[in-house]
Amino acid sequence: MVKVLVASRNAKKLEEMRRILAAHLTSVEVVGLDDVEPFEEPVEDEPTFEGNALLKARAGVAATGLPTIADDSGLCVDALNGMPGVLSARWSGPPKDDDRNNQLLLAQLADVPDGRRTAHFACAVALVRPDGRELVVEGRMDGTVIREVRGSGGFGYDVLFVADEQPGRTTAELSREDKDAISHRGRALRELAPLVGDFLG
Repeated sequence: MVKVLVASRNAKKLEEMRRILAAHLTSVEVVGLDDVEPFEEPVEDEPTFEGNALLKARAGVAATGLPTIADDSGLCVDALNGMPGVLSARWSGPPKDDDRNNQLLLAQLADVPDGRRTAHFACAVALVRPDGRELVVEGRMDGTVIREVRGSGGFGYDVLFVADEQPGRTTAELSREDKDAISHRGRALRELAPLVGDFLG
């Protein structure tokens, strides 16, 4: 078994990543940040999802010596010129709070007609080896932002987002399997999973 660190403390995100990777990889043991010795995590100050994912993965490798997977993702709203984007998790300011972020987004889009509330979730997943080799894959899920919070699954902006491939339900109302099949993170991880074995050697 090869041990791989997933650089996240978000329990729901970690569960999602473990679940998707496990479906494709049987020879890899996935551990999270709470399973290793604490280390100083970097400030996510890169302007792109790829940059932030690499920042976190490199820090994980440097601190633990383990191959590290890290992702950065967010919601990009067309009417807001692609924002909140890389600022999605802290859109309403510190500390990070999903409810405040969602309420702020609703307020910012209050006057935007339904036909112009298009958006997409973007995700970059980076895998960095102790020898410095790096691999990055990306995923995307298109949809719209609705006008009220709906659903109890998922996390972040899932309660406000209806994917084009699952009309009528927010991603917070989908089963885990249905969400994994179409999500930005699911797509990126499914692209990454077959590459991990060869990449880790």
